[in-house]
Amino acid sequence: MSYYDIDAILTDAQKVPCTFEITIPGLGYLEGNSNTDIKQGTRVELPLWLAEMLGVSQRLGTEQNVVTLDLPPALAPRVQNALKADPCTVDLRSLASHYYSLGERILGLLEEDELVDILSETFKKRAAGIADHAHNPQGVISSGGEFLKGLDENERQLFKTAHESAKAIRAFLSDRSSSKK
Repeated sequence: MSYYDIDAILTDAQKVPCTFEITIPGLGYLEGNSNTDIKQGTRVELPLWLAEMLGVSQRLGTEQNVVTLDLPPALAPRVQNALKADPCTVDLRSLASHYYSLGERILGLLEEDELVDILSETFKKRAAGIADHAHNPQGVISSGGEFLKGLDENERQLFKTAHESAKAIRAFLSDRSSSKK
């Protein structure tokens, strides 16, 4: 990940629900109240980069964490259940445009063993369908691109790479067969 990586920047901007564990003077503007304190127990959605910094503060020498991180809605139990049932029917892009990147970052902060398995299985099952569509692009074109609309950015890159690879193989085989004649 590079400092200038737009995908990393967009992932960092995803909102994560947090609960403040201590009262902090002057931070009321985070919940829309200027000139007030943010009280202990207040739930706010913070960008991932800020939530991560505040959530790991205990490791930096404070007595307790400033905030407790919760799973974002895109990774909530309801979505996990849908992914377990049939990962190919879930529109990941509507949940988070950088779904897998968000999951990876959250898993670095929270211990969610089941979520690791769910995301891995989701990617494997969806990758098979992506590869199929990439090798048979007529199906994607005839569906009006609906298939592509539900893919997160990592899946779109996978589709693009698989499509270009299939095209290169067809060109190679075509050149090879025409040179034998």
